[in-house]
Amino acid sequence: MTVGERMHSTLNSLEACAANVKNFALESDDDQARRMFSQYGQQLDGIVQGMRGRINRIESKEPQYQVHQQNMRNRQE
Repeated sequence: MTVGERMHSTLNSLEACAANVKNFALESDDDQARRMFSQYGQQLDGIVQGMRGRINRIESKEPQYQVHQQNMRNRQE
């Protein structure tokens, strides 16, 4: 797995974690747990945004890390 693929995989995992934590907040009957999970979801959203920004920066500077475009080229060949 390339660095670009690992970064995109990590981003996908972080997005899934954020969604799960937000669902915990929605499903919890305990007010304290709801607030805690909501706060965790917001923190994970910040991490996701940072990771997405880093991926965009790397892909603009280092074209070989552009996973999506590489996958599209490979499918066309």
